[in-house]
Amino acid sequence: MNANTFQYRKSAGVTALSASMTDFTYKKHAHREYAIGVTLRGIQAYTLDGSRQLSYPNGVMLFNPEQAHDGMAHDRTGLDYVMLYIQPELLLDVMERKEIVRFHAPIVYDTRLEQSVLSLSRAVLTDQDEALCGERLASLAELLMPSTLSTDNKKEHGLIHKAKDMIHAHLGQVLKLDEIGGELGLSKFQLIRLFKAHAGISPYQYFLNCKIERAKQLIERSQDIYSAVAACGFVDLTHLNKHFKSVYGTTAFEYLTHLK
Repeated sequence: MNANTFQYRKSAGVTALSASMTDFTYKKHAHREYAIGVTLRGIQAYTLDGSRQLSYPNGVMLFNPEQAHDGMAHDRTGLDYVMLYIQPELLLDVMERKEIVRFHAPIVYDTRLEQSVLSLSRAVLTDQDEALCGERLASLAELLMPSTLSTDNKKEHGLIHKAKDMIHAHLGQVLKLDEIGGELGLSKFQLIRLFKAHAGISPYQYFLNCKIERAKQLIERSQDIYSAVAACGFVDLTHLNKHFKSVYGTTAFEYLTHLK
């Protein structure tokens, strides 16, 4: 039996993951979505914003969009957990909020919040009606608003915002840091240092994460892995699978199989 299993499903705009792992380690990455999960068994260990975090059983893990982190089981006993991935636009729409909101604590122990996350994840993972999943998402959002979210009025550094826009516009091409830096009036190495200080990951890591994220979205929409390989500039399916698995714990083909 495989010691590392990852099951994905999607409904009502929410992607749910059920994971069990022992020796698998997520590389440092970031998601464009809010990520909200519950540790079911074992201890989840990860580095977030330069600090080591440990989520024990019943811990609710909260990740903001583009918040860089890694992840692994704390010890050899392994780890079981569920995770929900919610697009920022969707969560704000459900909350009827316009301003960006952010989680102010990486891990909380709140029984009602834990049960709400588990309820939504079960509904998505067992292919329940989309209306039911939507109702449970609304219940989760209601619990999140008063206790774990705060308004973040700090604007993203202008240069890094422009750099990210340029990276997104050329995901199917080779990353050229000299050209991006030149457009911003920075040397390649100034760009690397500034980007990493602001985003928590290097420009290349961000570029690769965005390619993988776009490939995932294309696979979900088109149900065609090979079109995602071509559109996102991967050498071949093996190249995509290698990087896809480092972030999602499963290959692109296996991910597509989960969604069907």
